[in-house]
Formats: sequence, structure tokens, C-alpha cells
Amino acid sequence: MDTIGYNGTQNLHEAKALKISFAASDAMIAQESYARLLDRYGTCEPEDADVIVALGGDGFMLHTLHSTTHLNVPVYGMNRGTVGFLMNTFGEENLLRRLGEAEEEVINPLAMTATTSDGNTVRALAINEVSLLRAGPQAAKLRISVDGRVRLPELVCDGALLCTPAGSTAYNYSAHGPILPIGSDVLALTAMAAFRPRRWRGALLPKKANVVFEVLDPIKRPVRADADSRSAHDVVRVEMQSEPNVIHRILFDPGHGLEERLIREQFV
Repeated sequence: MDTIGYNGTQNLHEAKALKISFAASDAMIAQESYARLLDRYGTCEPEDADVIVALGGDGFMLHTLHSTTHLNVPVYGMNRGTVGFLMNTFGEENLLRRLGEAEEEVINPLAMTATTSDGNTVRALAINEVSLLRAGPQAAKLRISVDGRVRLPELVCDGALLCTPAGSTAYNYSAHGPILPIGSDVLALTAMAAFRPRRWRGALLPKKANVVFEVLDPIKRPVRADADSRSAHDVVRVEMQSEPNVIHRILFDPGHGLEERLIREQFV
């Protein structure tokens, strides 16, 4: 069957034709909900689905998006975790109608290429952020370049990150970074516990920017890099940039999309 668009105009008759693939985290509440939804709506393989319904928290949503990137199938999350920023409210009733009326957000991840001290290369995609964190008792020392130009010769800190608008309310916000509107073509560069320069509060960069973190004194001050949940240890250089050729399609109930959530988060 043809792929069905999600723009708020889907009617219930069309929604009934949706082929749904359910996925759930290992949490007991998610597994119990999964069993009830399967009994009520049935399921199919992700490769055959028009929509994937993910049951869990934000971490499981990120896992689902990463694991289904190659399918180009939208993912509708229902919160069976804690915060659930990327999820919709859980409910067993009227699921077909909710899927039919859902609004779609399209986001691009960051591509990370990390070089380790032994010469290995680790590549990964990050929907939220790429972060560098000290891996020892001493603060990290980083040199930051943007588009081939050194912008910060030395940052002494617990770590630093580059985040997408979709990830700006996660680790970035906890580190006092800015919340970015979902439609903005910018990335946020944020330091964690910066010691020198003491007053540096990060930067906003164009979405197309190429950002490189170089680790200074990596033996004495080891650093690890994380792209969402994938880690690279003892890194000496990490390159990051938005990956426009990879898209993630996320569905939200009307009026509760990422743009609204990002705005609302700034007033709580």
C-alpha cells in the first residue's frame, strides 16, 4: 500500500488501513502495555509498517529512531517512561484516530567521527547531541574549531557538547545551554562546568557548520565522546556536523509537537 502522509488531514477511514508495528522497552509497564495493544490492534514487522509505535521513555524512542532509520517510516511514541519529551501521552483508546491526526516533525541527526588515541575511528549518529566528557579526575582541555578555523584555543572544562534543536532541552539544557526552536537551522555549542575561559557561555552555530574538538594532553586528561548512547573512549579528535541525508520522522498529537514543547519548556 502507499505510504500515508501525516499532516492533520487524515480521516479515520484512511487511518483504519494503517499497518502498525509496535515496539516496547524492557520496562514492565511498557511490556504490559505492549501486550494489551497487540491484543487489540495486532502488529506487523517494521519493514511492512506504515507507522511504528514505540512504548517507553525518551531513551527507547532514540533507540527506535536509530534502529529504523533505513526504513523511512514515521515513529509515534507513547510514554511509558519518565520525562517523555519525545513521546505522546499513553492511551489505548482511539489509537487509530490519533495516528491519523498526528503531525509529523522531520529532524536530521549529527554525524560524529571520533579518532581515539590508538588510531581507531568511531562513527555514529546523534539525534540529541554529541558530548565530550572528562574520563579522569582532572578537567579536560579542548581546542574548538569551526569550519577549519580555531575559535577557542583552549577550553578547560568537565566537558562540552554540540546539540540539535531536538536535543536542546536534554543534556544541553541541564548544562545551561539555550533551547533552540525546532525550525531553526542552528546548533548549540555548550560547555559543562567551564573553568577557563571562566565567562564563556557557549555559542550558536549554523546548522551546516563543521565542528572539531581536539583533546589537549589526552594522556594526562583522558576524554570520552558520546553520540546519544554510543561511546568512544580515549578520544583525541572528534568531528561533528549535521547529516542532511539522514532524516527521522516523529509523530505528535496535534498541538503537542516539538515546537510547542520547546516553547513551553522555557516557561516552566
